[in-house]
Amino acid sequence: MHESGCEAPVTSRIYSVAVLPLIFYNLLVVPVQSWKMGCAISGLGLVAKTQGDIRDEDVAVTKLSQEQIEMIKESWKVIQEDIAKVGIIMFVRLFETHPECKDVFFLFRDVEDLERLRTSKELRAHGLRVMSFIEKSVARLDQLERLDQLALDLGRGHYRYNAPPKYYGYVGVEFIRAVQPILKEKWTDELEEAWKALFLYVTRIMKKGYWEEERNQHNNYVEPSKDKPEKKHTRL
Repeated sequence: MHESGCEAPVTSRIYSVAVLPLIFYNLLVVPVQSWKMGCAISGLGLVAKTQGDIRDEDVAVTKLSQEQIEMIKESWKVIQEDIAKVGIIMFVRLFETHPECKDVFFLFRDVEDLERLRTSKELRAHGLRVMSFIEKSVARLDQLERLDQLALDLGRGHYRYNAPPKYYGYVGVEFIRAVQPILKEKWTDELEEAWKALFLYVTRIMKKGYWEEERNQHNNYVEPSKDKPEKKHTRL
């Protein structure tokens, strides 16, 4: 997962707990280097590609239908009432199903008893940041240029925080599992497909941002010159 521009107000519950960082940046992390965004928005099981391979950024991104957009917006009105609960459940299940994701989180990588995380203030705050990104994504569904920029920025940030694309889609799967009980009879196969489509759309653009940032960093890297003599420190 920084976001910019005007958008629908974020729930006051989010602001009361944590200041929003980069963001599904949230989709989705707390890197080993620092407590920020990490494994959260975190792949569809894809591994890092070598140069010349086909990447997600090269695949056409299918836009959501207007019917899917409306279904997502309506369901979000219910989901946002339990936004903190969903965030915690989502990450606890993420660590259960993909324990390797913990390695990207400095604060959680050594936690063995995952049930302890359900009362963790740090996990709650991080879950809220990710849920905030999802909320912003929903608010931008009618303004795809703004949604694309949001996801691109998050993907670039994930490169800087060493959160690889192979994790980005996992959070979408766990989000869907977490919200099904909340929506109860309102949950349908069509609604599930709509949410899957949104996460697929966002994660592909995030990956594009990640690869772009990787190329930029590679192009800007200046290899130390071997011609210059090594500096020697001398006392005065």
